[in-house]
Amino acid sequence: MITWRPVAIFAAVLVTLPAWPWPWLGLLVALILTTALAVVDITLAPSPARVTMWRTGGTTLRLGGSVDVTLHLRNDGDQPIRGLVRDAWTPSAGSSNEKYEIDLPAGSTATMTTTLTPLRRGDRSAVRVTVRSYGPFRFGYRQTGHATADRLTPPWSVRVLPPFHARKHLPEKLARLRVVEGTVARRGRGQGTEFDALREYVPGDDVRSIDWRSSARSSSIVVKNWRVERDRRVLSIIDCGRTSAVRVGDEPRLDAQIEACLLLSTVASYAGDRVDALAIDTQVRAAVDGGSRKNVVPRIITALAPLQPSLVETDFGLVVGEVLRRESKRALVVLFSSLDPGAITESLLPALPQLSARHKVVIATVTDPRIEQLRSSRGSLNSLYRAAAAEQYLLERRKVAAALARYDVDVIEAGTDTFASSVVDRYLALKASGRL
Repeated sequence: MITWRPVAIFAAVLVTLPAWPWPWLGLLVALILTTALAVVDITLAPSPARVTMWRTGGTTLRLGGSVDVTLHLRNDGDQPIRGLVRDAWTPSAGSSNEKYEIDLPAGSTATMTTTLTPLRRGDRSAVRVTVRSYGPFRFGYRQTGHATADRLTPPWSVRVLPPFHARKHLPEKLARLRVVEGTVARRGRGQGTEFDALREYVPGDDVRSIDWRSSARSSSIVVKNWRVERDRRVLSIIDCGRTSAVRVGDEPRLDAQIEACLLLSTVASYAGDRVDALAIDTQVRAAVDGGSRKNVVPRIITALAPLQPSLVETDFGLVVGEVLRRESKRALVVLFSSLDPGAITESLLPALPQLSARHKVVIATVTDPRIEQLRSSRGSLNSLYRAAAAEQYLLERRKVAAALARYDVDVIEAGTDTFASSVVDRYLALKASGRL
């Protein structure tokens, strides 16, 4: 390949041709000379394939942050390489720079650091490193083809984790958890749901806690001491089907579901409960078993990061089957999905009795603020039709919620700003009442 230099020389000759005695002969001589120089320069250019590459740098970050990835090049040839290197990444990786000039003597090593500021969560991979080697006069160059470049390019991927904006609710939720567990003082005396031990009655104890049989055998009044439930199971299921691709507010429904799942998993792990997570549509996309309870929340974050909506109808029969297969003991099952009448009535409701008989089921859905806006608009005839359609949609959702309530299924509906907080509030209320 040639650069702009021989073209510029040939253009300069064309400008001066009218002053030549034999213009056509001069044009032929100029063409031959520039072509010969370009061919010689390309021939003298070192082979760009005589380069070894490897990478170092970060592999994970949260969405909104930045990470540096360094590309190392070593010249394994016996000639210096002067040219350009293009380190291409996927567009959503947010690469700060892709082209670098190099002057690499034989046997030496150069480094090029690229700062990535990803625009989306998930895995962002390096695409291809292309090396261009110029000749001595920079009239021509040799460049690695696609096949050679793919062979030389060192693989590297950066996993962009969810931003977890809902962690701002953690201090308040953990404070409420401590109140539920009785580790901080509060007005009035509450009681847990699991028997702990017997002790003597003190003024202020609930008379309903008196153990009359033990008191009859003792010289004092004896009461039962209770503690809050611990070591329970919490299973979060994220619906990755077509409804998760709907944008609610400024983000897809799937992102709001992931935020709520992370907040619930964090609070439940602090409470000493076993936390599991599933992402599913027509197949299991991600699964985290919290049996070891070590670093379960970081493992959930890493597993959910690459999730993307699938344009398929979620198989709720598969969802129920996976829950029954994985959870042999009673658990709190939180299904992050939508109250889509078709999918719920046709796929979930037939299998729901078997699921609700063994587990406590909660369905959490993010509401779209535009539905309420359309419902309240009355400015024109078109807006009236939209309001009627929105009202019909909400009526169908209420029917679905009523059908789910007949199977003792709790339904949570909230906007994106309060969705994660509402889910954890329901978990704490169930925990305090001993219904897990």
